[in-house]
Amino acid sequence: MNRDLDLEIERVIRASRATVWSAWTMPELFEQWWIPEPYTCRVESFAPHAGGGFVTSMSEDGSTFVPHMDAAFLVVDQGERLVFTNAVDSSLRPARPMPVAVTGEVTFTDHTEGTLYRIVARHGDPESLAQHEQLGLQEGWSLVTGQLATLAERH
Repeated sequence: MNRDLDLEIERVIRASRATVWSAWTMPELFEQWWIPEPYTCRVESFAPHAGGGFVTSMSEDGSTFVPHMDAAFLVVDQGERLVFTNAVDSSLRPARPMPVAVTGEVTFTDHTEGTLYRIVARHGDPESLAQHEQLGLQEGWSLVTGQLATLAERH
């Protein structure tokens, strides 16, 4: 991790690694935690394999949805690690995502209390990280990590 370019969130989730992995790779579970409440997430497409894409939309009122993310999975190591980016879209075409390009690396490690969940948001330059921080990346990804934990710990 590069402290000048990356943001890290780490949390012990009191659920098995398989359960946390399922919440990340099953669209019907993923959309329950991916966007901070009170917004609603809808998964438009989801293919959790290397080269597969995922597209999500979000809604403030639960009925009108707007685009949220169009990204691609770069690495999918079953039960251990996911890497995704919005620098290419779900069809693997170069993209210019707004507000910034980010690559996320998610790791799942066994822990005595469940799963050590870690996500690193990687940015191309310090300005992109600063912009993402100003837009609330730390707060937003912390909120959704909490929502992921709540979902996984219920199952």
